[in-house]
Amino acid sequence: MKTRKLGNSGLEVSELGFGCMGLNFSYGHSISKEDSISLLRAAVDKGVTFFDTAEVYGPYTNEEIVGEALATVREQVVIATKFGFNIQDGKMSGTNSRPEQIRKAVEGSLKRLKTDYIDLLYQHRVDPNVPIEDVAGTVKELIGEGKVKYFGLSEAGANTIRKAHAVQPVSALQNEYSLWFRKPEEEIIPLLEELGIGLVPYSPLGKGFLTGAFDENTELAANDFRQNSPRFNTDARKANLAFVDLLKDFASTKNATPAQIALAWLLAQKPWISPIPGTTKLHRLEENIGAAGVELTSADEAAITEAADKLQVVGNRYTENIEKTTGL
Repeated sequence: MKTRKLGNSGLEVSELGFGCMGLNFSYGHSISKEDSISLLRAAVDKGVTFFDTAEVYGPYTNEEIVGEALATVREQVVIATKFGFNIQDGKMSGTNSRPEQIRKAVEGSLKRLKTDYIDLLYQHRVDPNVPIEDVAGTVKELIGEGKVKYFGLSEAGANTIRKAHAVQPVSALQNEYSLWFRKPEEEIIPLLEELGIGLVPYSPLGKGFLTGAFDENTELAANDFRQNSPRFNTDARKANLAFVDLLKDFASTKNATPAQIALAWLLAQKPWISPIPGTTKLHRLEENIGAAGVELTSADEAAITEAADKLQVVGNRYTENIEKTTGL
């Protein structure tokens, strides 16, 4: 697999990364620790070098899985993790990016990840109670101490990104971005290009919807976090299948799958974009990796974009009460 540089910082990662959250968190099902480790090591063997986790995934257990899986190849991979929430009684409870909390989170992450440095450290969500300059300044100190290499933000607004970048250069922004959620195109992507910051799209397959695995009759487990997404209610799913049909049409011309076209479209947007699809299945991992080999011409990309422009997404990403605070 080819590599990409996330902006101007020098951070180099595989074209496609691996979002580790779903291995044991949020989707209503999980796989065993042993199977998770096996899958992550298979990803490494297939050329993936970029792995994304967070202390709140579990909490904590996702980092432990990643740490054990990648310990023997630590120098070959880029590990990203995140701070920014209180964790009480085993549950996420509100944002917290106070400097002392950042340091506490980093020490815990280093231990669980079995490493003495974090490649890419994100603020998971902006904390309205802590100036972003204080957050960036704390990460700058951690970089100076060798505990962190690069600084990232997640779901931050343009003004926040500018303020943080002025204190400590931001290497990457992690935002939801896919053919199903294109809001970053309005303001964020032009800003990232201006500042030389890379983009790491999470949920690049629309939380699985763009794979074609869903229809209006698909049952979601009670503890599946997609229950909090209006886009996944029955009527919305039925209407949103138009996006899957679009992808299927293009996939048929490229000997590819809908998921591969969705990922290839993202890769075609900018050379400093590296999506992080997640999976619990080896065949899906292989399918995702195959997207890097799908060649979309500029005409193909434009045609997909034009077709998507004519479609209306039905439903919000999340219910209103968790839109800004979710760590997913």
